[in-house]
Amino acid sequence: MLVSEGTGIVDLTVDAEEFIADPYPRYAELRERGAVHRVLTEAGEAYLVVGYDAVREALNDSRLTKDFRAMVGVRRPEQGVKPIDVHMLTTDPPDHTRLRKLVAREFTPRRVAALEPRVQQITDDLMDAMLAAPDRRADLMDGLAYPLPMTMICELLGVPDRQRDDFRRWSNEILSPTSPEAAGAAVAAIEQYMDELIEDKRCTAPADDLLSALIRTRAEDGDQLSHHELIGTAFLLLIAGHETTVNLIANGTLALLRHPEQLAALRADRSLLDGAVEEALRYDGPVEGATFRYSLEDVDYGGAVIPAGSVVHVVLASAGRDPKRFPAPDAFDIRRAGQSHVAFGHGIHFCLGAPLARLEGRIAFRALLDRCPELALDADPGELEWRSGLIIRGVRRLPVRW
Repeated sequence: MLVSEGTGIVDLTVDAEEFIADPYPRYAELRERGAVHRVLTEAGEAYLVVGYDAVREALNDSRLTKDFRAMVGVRRPEQGVKPIDVHMLTTDPPDHTRLRKLVAREFTPRRVAALEPRVQQITDDLMDAMLAAPDRRADLMDGLAYPLPMTMICELLGVPDRQRDDFRRWSNEILSPTSPEAAGAAVAAIEQYMDELIEDKRCTAPADDLLSALIRTRAEDGDQLSHHELIGTAFLLLIAGHETTVNLIANGTLALLRHPEQLAALRADRSLLDGAVEEALRYDGPVEGATFRYSLEDVDYGGAVIPAGSVVHVVLASAGRDPKRFPAPDAFDIRRAGQSHVAFGHGIHFCLGAPLARLEGRIAFRALLDRCPELALDADPGELEWRSGLIIRGVRRLPVRW
């Protein structure tokens, strides 16, 4: 790890490929030195918050705003506010409270539980198609990890089948950009599509999908989502609604394949399935770090100060491997007790879709166990390509054989 002399900045762009493939040793070094670090990333300078206690505190700290519009000196490349920027992850109370209340009614435990038969059917169909490969090989990302949650969230939102490959490409570019120009083009494309889809749904007969429900829904006081808020909320639900589960399935499967004794234990005792999902989330979760926050004032964590006006990145992955919270944190143990990880966040921004992600992950793992008794990794782990960036943690491809 390189610390620039005189500035105290930790340069995370040094040995970037090694860091992207396995960030946990570097996060362990940072935890040993303190809870807060000024860092240089590919996106610029920021302050990292690491360690379980500090991460939970930061995720629930009102001094760290999610609303970039509240910050003087935090600049965005675009002029004005784009519609896709107006959603729950870019607002604070009372706006956040209002937006979350209007959306949360569509993600109640009862509604998510009712989705289980459909999730199972989609999974079975995908497994049928994948296992038909004559050479008994496939990319698990293409075969199951991506299409399962993407199909599910598109059906829930009411997005036509023909756009799903486009959404995958746009989502990958936005969260792991190859260039500022390509990311900007992806943002513009998804915004235009959502704008047209919402207008189409407004003008047609009421449909039984989430986006139509959000267009119609009103609070008791008559409040409803504006057009910009509908675009932003649809964007958030689409991206967050599949990215988390894609990488939960892939990262969790990879962890099981790299720990054959844990895989054998799960095959022998399916009652460990829920624990395996939770351990996958803790050990190598799908979200490496929360989306950016901005300090409204000087903020002190453990004696280290984040100056007012700073970009703050709260590292969920560092919390999941903190030895002060999890004994033997680098061990993958599906019998580990409790669900005290922060893979889905903490506080008012806790992921609304967590129950659906858990449901999809559990069904996907069970299907792989049931139908692929000889499942194995079909590549050297060191050759896997990991997605760049500090938000999403996942591989681009996961070759398997059975």
